[in-house]
Amino acid sequence: MKTYLINHLRIPGDVPNSDALEYLEQVEATVSPFGGKWLAQGPVDVLEGGWPGAAVLMEFPNRDAALAWYNSAAYQAIRPLRVKSAISDLVLIDELPGDFTLKNFVAQLRAAC
Repeated sequence: MKTYLINHLRIPGDVPNSDALEYLEQVEATVSPFGGKWLAQGPVDVLEGGWPGAAVLMEFPNRDAALAWYNSAAYQAIRPLRVKSAISDLVLIDELPGDFTLKNFVAQLRAAC
């Protein structure tokens, strides 16, 4: 089951500093060994609520691969560059099973209540 990483990213002043650029130059090499790839990144169109900044959407083959990448020595070595230069909320979420329907989900919630 694929796992997605979502990063709600805010860059102070909207201009990356040298640490951020150094991070961007190095991060792809840390992701590739774990089967990760970028699916989307950039500014968002906010339809409801507030969302300052941009978003990054990445895909990993599964949650174990995503966690292995995040906890890898290679990524942890460059992580401070991102943390010092941006505000990020990182979350992981798994894809839904192929047979998922909202109707069945609601039925499960009703049964649990």
